Amino acid sequence: MSLQKLFVTTALPYANGSFHIGHIMEYIQADIWVRLQRMVGHEVHFVCADDAHGTPIMLKAESEGITPQQLVGRIAAERPQYLNGFHISFDNWHSTDSDENTRLSQDIYRKLREAGFIDRKVIKQFFDPVKSMFLPDRYIQGECPKCGSPGQNGDNCEVCGAVYSPTDLKNPVSVLTGATPELRDSEHFFFKLSDPRCVEFLKGWTQGGRLQPQIANKANEWLASDSGLSDWDISRDEPYFGIPIPDAPGKYFYVWLDAPVGYLASLANYFGKTGGDFEAFLADPATRQVHFIGKDIVNFHCLFWPAMMHFAGKPYKVPDNVYVHGFITVSGEKMSKSRGTGISPLRYLDIGMNPEWLRYYIAAKLNANVEDLDFNPEDFVARINSDLIGKYVNIASRCAGFITKRFEGKLSQSPAAEGAALLAALRDAKAGVKTYLDEREFSKAIREIMALADRTNEYVNAHAPWELAKQEGKEAELHEVCSVALNAFRILTAMLAPIMPATAAKVGKFLNCSFEDWNDESPLVAINTYEHLMTRVDPKIMDKLFDLPEAAAAEPAKPAAKAEPKAAAPKPADTAAEAGEFISIDDFGKIDLRIAKIVAAEHVEGAAKLIKLQLDIGEEKPRQVFAGIKSAYDPALLVGRLTVMVANLAPRKMKFGMSEGMVLAASDESGEVPGLFIMSPDSGAQPGMRVK
Repeated sequence: MSLQKLFVTTALPYANGSFHIGHIMEYIQADIWVRLQRMVGHEVHFVCADDAHGTPIMLKAESEGITPQQLVGRIAAERPQYLNGFHISFDNWHSTDSDENTRLSQDIYRKLREAGFIDRKVIKQFFDPVKSMFLPDRYIQGECPKCGSPGQNGDNCEVCGAVYSPTDLKNPVSVLTGATPELRDSEHFFFKLSDPRCVEFLKGWTQGGRLQPQIANKANEWLASDSGLSDWDISRDEPYFGIPIPDAPGKYFYVWLDAPVGYLASLANYFGKTGGDFEAFLADPATRQVHFIGKDIVNFHCLFWPAMMHFAGKPYKVPDNVYVHGFITVSGEKMSKSRGTGISPLRYLDIGMNPEWLRYYIAAKLNANVEDLDFNPEDFVARINSDLIGKYVNIASRCAGFITKRFEGKLSQSPAAEGAALLAALRDAKAGVKTYLDEREFSKAIREIMALADRTNEYVNAHAPWELAKQEGKEAELHEVCSVALNAFRILTAMLAPIMPATAAKVGKFLNCSFEDWNDESPLVAINTYEHLMTRVDPKIMDKLFDLPEAAAAEPAKPAAKAEPKAAAPKPADTAAEAGEFISIDDFGKIDLRIAKIVAAEHVEGAAKLIKLQLDIGEEKPRQVFAGIKSAYDPALLVGRLTVMVANLAPRKMKFGMSEGMVLAASDESGEVPGLFIMSPDSGAQPGMRVK
């Protein structure tokens, strides 16, 4: 295996607010991958920075009576508590409001201008007559010119993914004042993305295996569209907090030009501290440049950014890979503080939750596809307690004491055939786990590791060291069984080390070994006294985790009734009543439940979970509903069935069309009963009947 030099980044967080859980998810994903690369032996430089420029920061600082630099500095001071708290191992954290970023951004611009990729032209731009300033894209909202979705920003549509100019919006308004903006002339600078050279380059780059298939297909749609690629407006007028455009007084780079250059600026800043050669590193053929980003910024990272780097020329380098992930939801819903479904990373740490619970849970949910990750509280508790405590930690906790008390902490070095076969199987499995981790198939790696933990526990249970310890003449067998189990525990820890580095460090002290080298298989000789590695998750702590709606938070707490003893893992159906989360009959009466007949059903092209249903509820025409039941039902078998529908749910504009309600389905959140089950009324019910 040839060793690589890796330059790895995550998307730069905007420096006008604290980290949210989406940031932490992305950082954990990248950090797991980076830690594996370090263990394998690659040279890794893992950097990030605050995205510090733009109108939002300028206006927020103005509203607080401070400078933009003071605002950015305050936000930057918060970052270490999050990064250290979740064991994120960045080598360097910098800012786009820096000398390095100014120098590099202006150099890239000059090189692009010299190569003929910068154009200047007078455009019509929206101007807020109340605020007396030209409006950046994100301060204009209106209806998408492609799909008609309301409330879309001035540069791209979050519903259909279209990219457009602010003046293309229908019924625009100023986000700052609510005024109808005026069109005024302004000279702007453009990166000529429509240039045939750009288009030809991007066709090759996007289809060259650097992107996930879903992203490559999306890029191909943009490149093959009838309208083609549009030139990219890279300038903004003063007042603006950003980097000045050379030889153009009063003009600044649009924040999205200098933000990704911040990756390079952070690397240059890091090499300035450590003595590295920035230009030589980028020019080295062994250097691989990898970016982890969310699916909402694909167009910037997979069109503009690689084209800029390619045509700017040396010493700049085109990204080798852009790895895209989905969003994070809570129990299937978009994060919302008002609905109590928001998760604050800092609250997670402040209430004493183990950061490696979250690292493990996120890893168990992530794969290499562009899929949303759902945080389900009940699943979180069950998975951590079952996997990490019941399977993994259980191995060491049951065997370590016998070694320290009976055998002076020394391990047996000559396992019998059964024990040797177990250890050989675990060592052989490491190669597959490494491949899964390297390919970002973290959930597959977790499943394999836990299957190996199950196999180890089966070995321990079969030999029952707690029983051997009571029998005379069984000392050698006791010694062997516990030694095999702890060697197996060491191999399992090695595979989990990129995911749970702090736990691995504790295990290293306990077993007198290191987890810095993935291939280290030196035998364990002696151990230290076992100390508890991890606690179980108390389900009650989840109540403290979530953001509460402001109205609820303002109410004084009511004394809780004395709880009756109950099982450690209550069924989901019991939790609402036990927590006192009742609704009134009036609340229930607000929900209009109707019998619905499925008159048509079909798969939705491009959707992994959805089936499009046409539902007859006794109205003039059927309602269209998109239901996430594809994993459980064949559309052809649904036609003609009766089900139950929420008829007064507000229509929702989706990527695939308008959804005009919701069908009801049941599932077992504990996972003991797999599948989804749509509700079916008794015979005799008719479409349109009210369910009361």
